Amino acid sequence: MSPPQRAALSPSHLLLALAVTAVWGTNFVVIKAALAHLPPLTLALLRFTLAFFPLALFLPRPKVRWRNLAAYGVLIGAGQFGLLFTAMRADITPGLASLVVQSQAFFTIAMAMRLTGERMAPYQIAALLLASAGIATIALHTDGSATSLGLVLTLLAALSWAGGNMVSRAAGPVNMLGYVVWSSLFAIPPLLVMALLLEGWPRMAAGIAAADRWTWAAVLWQSVGNTMFGYGAWGWLLARHPAATVAPLALLVPVFGLGASALVLGEPLQWWKILSFLLVMAGLALGLLWPRIRKAFA
Repeated sequence: MSPPQRAALSPSHLLLALAVTAVWGTNFVVIKAALAHLPPLTLALLRFTLAFFPLALFLPRPKVRWRNLAAYGVLIGAGQFGLLFTAMRADITPGLASLVVQSQAFFTIAMAMRLTGERMAPYQIAALLLASAGIATIALHTDGSATSLGLVLTLLAALSWAGGNMVSRAAGPVNMLGYVVWSSLFAIPPLLVMALLLEGWPRMAAGIAAADRWTWAAVLWQSVGNTMFGYGAWGWLLARHPAATVAPLALLVPVFGLGASALVLGEPLQWWKILSFLLVMAGLALGLLWPRIRKAFA
């Protein structure tokens, strides 16, 4: 039996949610550090290999169909992270990547409406226009922070993430940590094939040989920090609170992402980056929070 849900987050649960968003946001800086030595697809391959083993020895396979696990693993592994890591290699900064990939929220809404036949509400159209204006602001500035290729790859990563959201939703209520771990098994084969074809074994082997302890720490952080702690804690919170209470806190991910990239990597925060950040965040906030605000004042 699942625990009863509470509408309000207690101080300790709020701190836990903030810790998860901080881990997810600052992880973009960690990814950039790992990419200094490892080719992007090789990094993704190592990430999902360590996410599956050895955790699969301790976590039972969720009671969902294999094809559901396979679809999620391919979409999130080869799709979201394979494309995102490739973009972050040299075509988009960590701060902007953490912001642009949040467009998955709008892709998810569009996919859900496609399945249900619903039309977008006026507030959702306004939210999409705001976020699109923010993405367009990034696309119009070519100072090296984001190339056209990097922007397209990151948007495709967000689209893959949205597809993964739809697949996981179809799985029903499951232990999210176990679900992510076992689906990682299906991320490994396509990432291995892609890495061998696009990067080649000599480059893969050279990257692994050149990796220092900080690189391996960054790889482990992908599995331990993001998978074990991030998904485990977030799933634990969702089991105890309504999604409408927990989900808006994910808006803090790009805040931590852009802030960490500026502080740690010295990513410059030009006026247009701040403007694009405000536009995208306003769109995300409007899309997530407007129903609750309207209900509160009804």
